[in-house]
Amino acid sequence: MSEADAIVAGVVADGSAAAGDGPAGAWDEAGPVRAEDAFDVGQVDAWLRRHLADGGGDGQPLPPGLPRVFQFGGGRSNLTYLLRYPGRDLVLRRPPAGRKAGGAHDMAREYRVQRALKPVFPYVPTMVAFCDDPAVLGGGWYVMERLDGVIPRQDLPPELAVDEAGARRLALRVFDLLVTLHQVDPAAAGLAGLGRGPGYVRRQVDGWSRRYRQAMTDNVPSCAEVMAWLEANAPDDVGSCVIHNDFRLDNVVFDPAPARAGGEVAVVGVLDWEMATIGDPLMELGSALAYWVQADDDEIRQLSRRQPSNVPGMPTRAEIVDHYCAATGLSARNWPFYEAFGLFRLAVIVQQIYYRYHHGQTTNPVFRDYWVLTGYLAEAATRAMRG
Repeated sequence: MSEADAIVAGVVADGSAAAGDGPAGAWDEAGPVRAEDAFDVGQVDAWLRRHLADGGGDGQPLPPGLPRVFQFGGGRSNLTYLLRYPGRDLVLRRPPAGRKAGGAHDMAREYRVQRALKPVFPYVPTMVAFCDDPAVLGGGWYVMERLDGVIPRQDLPPELAVDEAGARRLALRVFDLLVTLHQVDPAAAGLAGLGRGPGYVRRQVDGWSRRYRQAMTDNVPSCAEVMAWLEANAPDDVGSCVIHNDFRLDNVVFDPAPARAGGEVAVVGVLDWEMATIGDPLMELGSALAYWVQADDDEIRQLSRRQPSNVPGMPTRAEIVDHYCAATGLSARNWPFYEAFGLFRLAVIVQQIYYRYHHGQTTNPVFRDYWVLTGYLAEAATRAMRG
């Protein structure tokens, strides 16, 4: 194993490790709250009680006493916590400290999108309350009901043990869920104003290129060739629909109970709607498949894997593209563009996180060597654009 391979392996090992002893279930990586991410639990509890008592949120009163608080280790963008009250589990989402990319970490928007989607796309968590009072947590944050189930992380958990045929059905069921989301009428969901109209593909290329330039550090490539190629080869939008924009297996909650009774694993819900918008469906698919590490990928890409997409029976990226296009009637003739964009976009996300570590805005050691992964993904995007 090369030095670069070892660094990437360390990144993945750190990133996939459980944070400590915490509650089991869907959020099975919950553990002690990191010191830099701690907050005043009493102040949050008091605000939440006042808000619910005044008729805000879902109106359900909280059990007596302060909650036990755990932090989830699976996310790398917003901070997510479990508030464990007697008989009721809630999840709190808030932005990280330090510099934030423009438009990112908008808790009000994330809350509003999920609340609007819930009646027409039931795989969204139930929203409880949103707070924009800076005196409580310094900025916007929200609370939602916890989805009870199992999330596949780097490996399939024992509760989701399936044979090869079952693994293929599980994966295709997830991408059928993406098809279902893309068929939601934005106007019917009250989300028609979420997007900016035609030109989504080109705006995304421009926006992610700008973000990369702003987050560059002296130890990552310039990506000038990739950005120029994406700009020159951007196709027109093939559609406009509600997109999740961070769609991965490890953002999907499953209920294994039907499988234990001889049926199929069922989907409970989809998490992390921070980047949801109205956009191009093939841009969403390209971004989702940037995370899809299949069994025959090279060693470094295997080491970067965050979801069990390489287990026997899981479809390849090409098979998923064919399945999605058959279900939607869309053409994959420009797929090299969408693949290259997805990989470049993921490189930018990784680099934005690394930027915060590089400049001392977070001390989480998980992020220390993310610059290596930025370079690898940039190289992968170059290979994709060259076919």
